[in-house]
Amino acid sequence: MKQVISSERRPIKMWLSDIEEGALKQAKNLANLPFIHKHVALMPDCHEGYGMPIGGVIATKDVVIPNAVGVDIGCGMCAIKTNIEDLSTPDVKRIMSGIRKRIPLGFNWHKKEQDAALMPQRDKMPLIAGRNYKKALCQLGTLGGGNHFIEIQYGSDNAIWIMIHSGSRNIGLQVAKYYNNIARKLNERWHTSVPSNHDLAFLPIEIKEASDYLDEMNYCVEFAFANRKLMMDRTKEAFRDVVQDVEFGELINIAHNYACIEEHFKEKVVVHRKGATSAKNGEIGIIPGSQGTNSYIVEGKGNLESFMSCSHGAGRKLGRKQAQRTLDLKEEISRLEKKGVVHSIRTQKDLDEACSAYKDIHTVMENQKDLVDIKVTLEPLAVIKG
Repeated sequence: MKQVISSERRPIKMWLSDIEEGALKQAKNLANLPFIHKHVALMPDCHEGYGMPIGGVIATKDVVIPNAVGVDIGCGMCAIKTNIEDLSTPDVKRIMSGIRKRIPLGFNWHKKEQDAALMPQRDKMPLIAGRNYKKALCQLGTLGGGNHFIEIQYGSDNAIWIMIHSGSRNIGLQVAKYYNNIARKLNERWHTSVPSNHDLAFLPIEIKEASDYLDEMNYCVEFAFANRKLMMDRTKEAFRDVVQDVEFGELINIAHNYACIEEHFKEKVVVHRKGATSAKNGEIGIIPGSQGTNSYIVEGKGNLESFMSCSHGAGRKLGRKQAQRTLDLKEEISRLEKKGVVHSIRTQKDLDEACSAYKDIHTVMENQKDLVDIKVTLEPLAVIKG
């Protein structure tokens, strides 16, 4: 931990020293909520989000806050180790071509519905998930846009790895918007002390709207995992087309936008992780870097002060428009090509996902040595961005 701010109703415990003003203001808003348990925890990749900073962790007593989960519910990482020790650049490019043929990127979907058996199964579908089910069948196994990616990496364990970052696509967005709007209306009706302009409207756990939200949220978490699993299966197909006798290890999966009931400091609370991952003692997790930098397979230390959490990545240093406006295209491409990375930067518009748009992953990892141990360091060989 780098510092503690004690000026608010609850302390703000921070694993970074360079927090931006907007993110700190949001953290103070959280720290002054009447139902915050113990303190607010900010991970080393923290930056300003909507309502709550990304890279933030809070525990609440008897309420859930939709905006403290965010709009890409269940967004997370999966990674898998192969038995391959080396890949030539031509083979890497052939594999990436095979991935692009199998997995729609950005706003693109499958033209046909995917196998419904691969979807999360429910006896009764939640309301918003049910409304968006047909659309979700076409989005299953698709990457999405923004900072989502598929990456081929070389590990410090002398093995080739595959890593995927993606979320719940449109279904998570629709669930988030629907229940945040309900929370806002109810909070206005109750004349709560939580200012509406803080965008932290809440739902008391005992009311139906809260249980409905948690059910829908869990469906989105399951859908996001199903989405990553299908993409991983199709990435494996692309590998098999190029590499004979390739074998794959056990899938690692971890989400970083969700809420769940856990026990912390001897009380049952609702832990919200927004751009943060669980790091319980012995738990294996994934912390990706930015495009062209190291990623990590880690093991949690179960640090109580972070609510047993860690960062979900490097964290943005520049906003998307700011990066596109200020970064040098040739310089960013040169940086990746010097490292031999098959990358996705082609135009000025792509600079929102350039290395320089993100914090230094080495500093981020140094700042959370008390949260996780590094098990495998991964270097990028090729990346596909949404």
